[in-house]
Amino acid sequence: MPLTTIFRQLARGFAMGSADIVPGVSGGTVALVLGIYERLIDNIHRGASALRSLLSRDGSGAVSKAKSVEWGWLLSLLAGILIAIAALSAIIEQLLDEQAIRTSSVFLGLVAGSVVIAWRLIDMRTVIHGTIAISVGIALFLVLGLRSDTHAAGPELVTRPIWVFVLAGALAICAMILPGISGSFILVMIGMYTEIIGAVNDRNLAVLAATGIGCIIGLAAFSTLLNWLLEHHHDVVIAAMVGLMLGSVRVLWPWPNGTSTTSLAAPQDDVIIPFALMIVAAAVVVFVERISSRSAPSDS
Repeated sequence: MPLTTIFRQLARGFAMGSADIVPGVSGGTVALVLGIYERLIDNIHRGASALRSLLSRDGSGAVSKAKSVEWGWLLSLLAGILIAIAALSAIIEQLLDEQAIRTSSVFLGLVAGSVVIAWRLIDMRTVIHGTIAISVGIALFLVLGLRSDTHAAGPELVTRPIWVFVLAGALAICAMILPGISGSFILVMIGMYTEIIGAVNDRNLAVLAATGIGCIIGLAAFSTLLNWLLEHHHDVVIAAMVGLMLGSVRVLWPWPNGTSTTSLAAPQDDVIIPFALMIVAAAVVVFVERISSRSAPSDS
């Protein structure tokens, strides 16, 4: 794979990893904007298919399917994601704490621009697709409101049985590849965030392995379903993803206190700069999408 493509993938992965750190934003949103979402899901699906063949003791089939995966493209993207998480998690956490309103305004602008771009990806836009997007958005908006605090509180201890971590991992990884909501927020919603953080802090390898197995199972099963849906019901799936991004506004709305709560309030005090940041962020997303679409034909 050309060096320029590797650097491009690292940059794309870095952008996706940066998004995954933020509650209410998903790396899947960035993948949509950059025009690589369907290619990403297709490669994950191929890898999952190879894994299934291996587990069913079909060695030749597993090798054949594994060769169809664009490993260089996929692994360089993953490397960018991991670099972003390692490099930016502390910085973004600090910004969300010290500049909550302005920082969430930037993320809201990014998602707003992403909604516009994702809507354009629908080949034949109809009233039905608009209805799907609005319905999914309202549903997610209401679900996110079930928990007002997006930062889990309480002792970071492992108290649940192992099988619960398998389910939590499967559910969280599905959210991570869907635009509009992050896997970490899903863990907060189901009360598993502090449990998994506790397992990380305690170096609880059994629990971490169970969570990892859940991620593999969830990614394999969900990527297969999502790949099929994109192939057979492309426009409906994209419309639903637009709805997920619309619903995530519940977390990203800057007032009263940024992404730390799903409670909503009218703009007050610091208003002009946050709205300016939203507009700039949305414009940046549209600009990046246009640049990406121009370079897509030569990408490999």
